[in-house]
This record gives sequence, structure tokens and C-alpha cells, in this order.
Amino acid sequence: MKEFAIDGRPIGASSAPFVVAEMSGNHNQSLDRALAIVDAAAETGAHALKIQTYTADTMTIDLEVGEFFVSDPSSLWKGTSLYQLYQQAHTPWEWHKPIFDRCREHGMVGFSTPFDESAVDFLEELNVPCYKVASFENTDLPLIRRMARTGKPMIISTGMATVAELDESVRAAREAGCEDLVLLKCTSTYPATPENTNLRTIPHLRELFRCEIGLSDHTLGIGAAVASVALGASVIEKHFTLSRADGGVDSAFSLEPAEFAALTAETHRAWLALGEVRYGPTAAELPSLRYRRSLYVVRDLRRGDLITTDHVRAIRPGLGLPPKFVDQVIGRSASRDVAMGTPLSWDLVGPPA
Repeated sequence: MKEFAIDGRPIGASSAPFVVAEMSGNHNQSLDRALAIVDAAAETGAHALKIQTYTADTMTIDLEVGEFFVSDPSSLWKGTSLYQLYQQAHTPWEWHKPIFDRCREHGMVGFSTPFDESAVDFLEELNVPCYKVASFENTDLPLIRRMARTGKPMIISTGMATVAELDESVRAAREAGCEDLVLLKCTSTYPATPENTNLRTIPHLRELFRCEIGLSDHTLGIGAAVASVALGASVIEKHFTLSRADGGVDSAFSLEPAEFAALTAETHRAWLALGEVRYGPTAAELPSLRYRRSLYVVRDLRRGDLITTDHVRAIRPGLGLPPKFVDQVIGRSASRDVAMGTPLSWDLVGPPA
């Protein structure tokens, strides 16, 4: 699998997961809060911070009826129109540069999800290092081609997409010039349940599309994200806020700073734990070998004594013969006097008595 870098940060199995804090609309229409979110994300150890680039007018039209109104009683956004939701959630375009500048001050990668071609043009002016395609846009092939023509790495969320749709999206990206691609396993419900997360899709996606695979996680907590690392996730994205109690369009399924710090630490620890296929003691385990069980003389022996189970037992530590030799020792004679507490060795064992 070809590995690559996003703004100097390596992406792939040989590197720890690239952890992205998604601000989305959690700035609550305050630039000061947005910059505070960047600062807090940096303190958690996040490698990147992502925002979203759209306006209500680039997303939809201003109607409050029918399919333009959120009436689903289970939705976090019930009772508002799509236009009103995007007005509330969008990140003003004039905020993008100060947000990205603050990211750079912290050594974090700052990038965005553009939702139409005008947003790509704008982000190109800011020289973002990569692009994210949201799940709801993963079938918008013209938009995908526009991002791909920049030649920059692309991250595509796979929520709701069939294999056939993903094949079209990946082909469109690659044919338009994208060489460095990540697909994120994603469940497009807010929040998502563990039962609907289906992490076993991660290695299957890697096999199908021969690219890096990650997780865009909308579940509560960090368990799904940590587990994804064991299945090969090289990028992990979670929504981030200063405090869920502050409210906001995405706050209900966003992590707070202490939780996000645990995410970055535990996903890194999970990646370290993957290691390699290996058997036998590691260098760190070698001192522990002495505490295995082995055969010891547990009762004084005189030269010529018949060795019985009263004289020899398998105990700790492990400096004597392995326990598997006990049947070859019992019934033979002691070759010399042996004190209790002596590790048994072949030179202490004579011929059968």
C-alpha cells in the first residue's frame, strides 16, 4: 500500500493514526470560540483540525416546507429548515484564514470540507494541504473531480454509499488526478450506535480499493475509534467541542477536550500494540524467563538416592530443567549430594537406581 503525507504528516500503517478534530458548527458563530477550539484541540494532541466551507445558499434554498424542513422526531435538528440549520452551522469564510493560521501556530494541519466548487476555489486561495469529501457529497462526482484536479490528498467519507457508488467516486477521484486517497468508514446517523458502525468493513474497503482506510466516527465515546486501529484505520475523525453543555448543532455527539485527549492517547497506544507477527520472548521479556516453572530439588538428596516426587517438583523460578523432563528424572539416582533449593540439571542425575 502506497503511503504518503499530508502537510508533512505521514499517513499509513507504519505511522500512528492521523487524528482529526472536526469543529463543524461547534463554534456557535463566535470566532473567539472557534480559535479557542483550535487551541484546545492542539492541547489534546490532535494532529489536524477540520472545518467546513459552505454557506446556506451554496447548500440549499430558503424554503421551510416539505423536504426542506426537518420534521423527523428523532433528529437532533427537528423543527428547523435546512436553510436555517446551515445558516447556524456554517463557518464564515472570512474566519478560515485566522483558523488555519492558528492551526499552523500549533503545528497542526488545518483543512476543510468544501461543499461546492466555489468553496474549492476559495480553499485553493488559502493553499489548504488536502480536501475532505463529506458522506452526503460522496456521490457528487463533479465536485470530487474538482477537488482531485488540485492534485492534493483527498479523504472521502463513505456514509450511505454502496460499493458501486464508492467505485464511481474512487474512479472519478483517481482519473481526475488524485494519487493519495483515504476512505473513511462512516455511519451517517447523529449520533451513530455501535451496532451500526460495522468496523469489519475497514479491511474490506482496503482490499477493494487499495488505498488507506480510516474512520469518521459519530458514536459516543472513544471505543469504536480505538477498535478501528486494530482493523487498520490510519485516519480517525471525531467531532470536537469545548463543552457539550454549551450547545451547538453538533455538540451532542462531539468529544470534549479530556475525552479527545484520551482518544489521541489510546489510538496511539493501540497502534503501538499492533506490532508485528512474533513468537518467543521479546528482548523486554528475557528477564521474565527466570520466573517460569522449572524442576528444583525440594528435599536434600545424597549421592545414589533414588529421586522421587518427594525430591523434585516443578516450582518457580525457572533456572532448572523444564517441567517436561520430570518423568525422565523420577526413578533415577542422584549423581552427588544435592541440597534443597538447587535447580535440577542433567549433571545431577545419574543412571536408574
